[in-house]
Amino acid sequence: MGIIINGKSLTIDEVIRVAADNEEVRLSEDAVAAVKKARDYVDRKLSEGAVIYGLTTGFGKFSDTYIPKEEAPALQRNLIVSHSCAMGAPLPQKTVRAAMLLRCNALARGNSGITPKTLNTLIDMLNKGVHPVIPEKGSLGASGDLAPLSHMVLPMIGLGKAEYKGAIMTGREAMGEAGIPTLELAAKEGLALINGTQVMTAIGLIALWDAMNLAKLADIASALTTEALFGITRAFDAKVHSLRNQKGQQDAADNMRKLLAGSQNVKDVNPNKVQDPYSLRCIPQIHGASRDAIGYVYDIVSREINAVTDNPLIFPDEDEVISGGNFHGQPLALAFDFLKTAIAEYADVSERRIERLVNPQLSEGLAPFLTKHGGVCSGFMIAQYTAASMVSENKIYAHPASVDSIPSSGNQEDHVSMGTTAARTAALILDNAQKVLGIELFTASQAIWLRGEKGLSQGTQAAYDFIRGSVAPVDEDIVMHDELVKFDAMVKTGSVVAAVENVTGKLY
Repeated sequence: MGIIINGKSLTIDEVIRVAADNEEVRLSEDAVAAVKKARDYVDRKLSEGAVIYGLTTGFGKFSDTYIPKEEAPALQRNLIVSHSCAMGAPLPQKTVRAAMLLRCNALARGNSGITPKTLNTLIDMLNKGVHPVIPEKGSLGASGDLAPLSHMVLPMIGLGKAEYKGAIMTGREAMGEAGIPTLELAAKEGLALINGTQVMTAIGLIALWDAMNLAKLADIASALTTEALFGITRAFDAKVHSLRNQKGQQDAADNMRKLLAGSQNVKDVNPNKVQDPYSLRCIPQIHGASRDAIGYVYDIVSREINAVTDNPLIFPDEDEVISGGNFHGQPLALAFDFLKTAIAEYADVSERRIERLVNPQLSEGLAPFLTKHGGVCSGFMIAQYTAASMVSENKIYAHPASVDSIPSSGNQEDHVSMGTTAARTAALILDNAQKVLGIELFTASQAIWLRGEKGLSQGTQAAYDFIRGSVAPVDEDIVMHDELVKFDAMVKTGSVVAAVENVTGKLY
């Protein structure tokens, strides 16, 4: 059946299904009618000679320049060509697909004035796998993602580059091979296609989705470390966390109790130590705060994927065309900056647990740097360096993009959000955090091996067995990079979480 879009009810899960799993997309009947109604209204206004921004005027600082009706196609084509100024590496295919879907969904609402033919062309590209090459840099996050979205449109008019069936080719070639005719854009259409927040939303949405999975993985990794360091479970008691009444904290504590249930390595009370260090004792508080932040971002993104964010907006029933600022990415910029900090904290505390595992002064009797042959072998000494390096790098990326603004378009656009930069740096932080938590999995499993692989809970045993299915314990020094790459893949694919949930049931 695929995903039916109407501009009002798209979910984050559906975006992921289209972006990652290539589910087909089609317009609802109501959306088809709404798009046609708005376009008929635009055509009527053009025939009346109305002065409307983006239809019969130039853009930005040129908004006071009148454009006659016969020059409308040239105006729209030139808009796309001149705005195709993005730079840098191409966005991943999954991100491009998400951005295309989000733009289609926004246009399907019937407030943008695009022709049904043009909207269906973009949907056909999505369904047939014509993926425009979109460089990652160049958006100020207001007026939306003008530069990257222009690159999305180029193949529609027979220009630019696109990926089709694994090969990069010209946009015209890709459209031809897919059997999709190219277009001449009508009045308002170029602006309708590029004036929005869909690139920043796509990048941030995918980072958000992966952060939601990372939250579970972080609890699993910390449970393995708690096993290896003979942690005290009393700190995870539900009574403690109910007094705080923070949902994320309570969910993380529930996960820790579920993951450690039945373990012989952890104790409710340990006569040899009164309490654990913060990196163990405060796992629910630290992980839980990030969970709550992720939940906040989820709500913002859920609303944004059903938002109409171009300008001007068409209201056929009210006989109005209104110039506004829904393209401004500030709601997303702030949210993605928050997401950056939330994800960075998972890596931050994970590195502290890694340090406790490798440091003989903190590791509850484990061999220094987790090697049986200390001196001749360095063991996991430099794995901790690598984690520390990425945690430190995250501190640079975590600087909020939204506190910056730089005027553009002759100072007509004098405050911008930098929301796309916030989304891009969130993705960078996510990648580092995934790698750091992979190192914790590697380090904790090595510690458990040195302990004799005994007494694990059902949940941590499932994680440990899965890990040992592809990575052997490190007896003598090896090229650690090769193993670290395996752990990074485990984290990114969600395979460790799936293995654990198969025996424990769903984690929060």
